[in-house]
Amino acid sequence: MVKIILSSGKDEAVKRFHPWIFSGAIKKILGSPQEGEIVSVYNNKDEFLALGHYQNGSIAIRVISFKETVPDHHFWKNKLLAAYNYRKKICIADNDSIDVYRLVHAEGDGLPGLIIDYYNGHVVIQSHSIGMYKLIDIFTEILQEIYGNKLKAVYDKSSETLPKSFQTENKLLYGAQDECIVNENGNRFFIDYCEGQKTGFFIDQRENRKLLQKYCHERSVLNTFCYSGGFSMYALNAGASLVHSVDSSKKAIEMTEKNVVLNNSGNGAHQSYVSDTLDFIKSSETAYDIIILDPPAYAKHKDVKHNAVQGYKRLNQEAISKIKSGGLLFTFSCSQVVEPYLFKSTVIAAAINAGRNARIIHQLSQPADHPISAFHPEGEYLKGLVLYID
Repeated sequence: MVKIILSSGKDEAVKRFHPWIFSGAIKKILGSPQEGEIVSVYNNKDEFLALGHYQNGSIAIRVISFKETVPDHHFWKNKLLAAYNYRKKICIADNDSIDVYRLVHAEGDGLPGLIIDYYNGHVVIQSHSIGMYKLIDIFTEILQEIYGNKLKAVYDKSSETLPKSFQTENKLLYGAQDECIVNENGNRFFIDYCEGQKTGFFIDQRENRKLLQKYCHERSVLNTFCYSGGFSMYALNAGASLVHSVDSSKKAIEMTEKNVVLNNSGNGAHQSYVSDTLDFIKSSETAYDIIILDPPAYAKHKDVKHNAVQGYKRLNQEAISKIKSGGLLFTFSCSQVVEPYLFKSTVIAAAINAGRNARIIHQLSQPADHPISAFHPEGEYLKGLVLYID
């Protein structure tokens, strides 16, 4: 196994169990590691620190163990079983009202570079590191061992998330690629895990959709960046008097319409629009009781953080201007580089510019099946606020 030695003083983060080792921390590499190879990491005193996947780039090593061990089939099975058992204990896995959840959330489950989502027996693997991708056949075997005859399919969707230098194609690894319908708290959704965004659905908004549901009865709702209509279905099934779903993607709107029919919500209360959200809000003559802003990540790296903040401010200002007095704004950011305090400050600035009084009644985050490691605060990416607008 290739041995990597860190420079003096560069081992502190590893000793605090941070799972990333940056290239600038490396003093010496004894050997020639290949992309995705497991390497052993030592400090400048030749003391063992960790095992991890090596990859060219700023994050040179993603730690898989802080103990000297053999990373064999048994090792990986224990990792996936720990993730599964955790979700059973938090009442997500094997829950009669939910059959869609995240099984593995990368660093949050001690598996940096790996995402696994469960959709009613259909499992989607998304590798963000070459090291995890090279283990995909082992993960497929382990998933069969964990789920048994409940497992219908395993699909690899890593081509969009691996480094561009590493070429691969999305493909079915196990089972049959048949129609996938999931149940989330009594709301049903078609899941297109092959062609849809991310792994097919925004599982991380489950608890926030559930919160929305309690406010929607006989109220008008605008769901922007709606994708397949997650928030819209919750609002309709809660008895909203009017729900408008907006997305710039025609394909997303078609999926939303399918989900309206699936939920027997075609009672005239719902209407979809293919439109840019900001343009739609600016031109809308409807004042809504509730507006949901759930945009894609405006900033994926620090270089564009300022532009992202300005984008969030413009979007929230327009929405706050259009909400009825006594209405609610559900607003989110999934940009990891936009910290919770900065996001809150940006939304507050938008309310000031709109000339509206606002009260923060909920501060939201990602759900428990998207855990944040106590040693990896960077894992907190989803931020949300619910504002009451006077």
